[in-house]
Amino acid sequence: MTAFDTTAPSSPTLSAAARRFLEPPRFAIVATLNPDGSPLQAVVWYRLEGDSVVFNSKVGRRWPSNLRRDRRASITVADGYDYIELCGEVEIDDDPEIGQAVIAALTHRYQRDGKVAEAEIADFATQRRVTFRLRPGRVFERLPGN
Repeated sequence: MTAFDTTAPSSPTLSAAARRFLEPPRFAIVATLNPDGSPLQAVVWYRLEGDSVVFNSKVGRRWPSNLRRDRRASITVADGYDYIELCGEVEIDDDPEIGQAVIAALTHRYQRDGKVAEAEIADFATQRRVTFRLRPGRVFERLPGN
């Protein structure tokens, strides 16, 4: 479904507990660096693909522009005091078909009402989208039992 390089170097493997935690449609916070070095955070939808997190944005927003300039990112997914932080460099995919397919899949993941999802997907279809894959170089888990 994506044009990402599947031969990229391996990264830390997510634990079974991390996979269970990331499976439900929780919101993620992606942290990037502004041109002046200050941090910027944005709330995003995501999905897990193997040990990578895939997320997507409308082209032109600040945080995707930050990732084009500096591919380092941190993603945190939290539920109360339980959370996972994944850090590394993102891969960027500008393919418009992939961007639309990813946002459609994410919309169905997060929007359970089919009619609302289809309306949102129709709106997204008017946008240029960019897709990111974070293959974590570092994973920190604070989960029950850890």
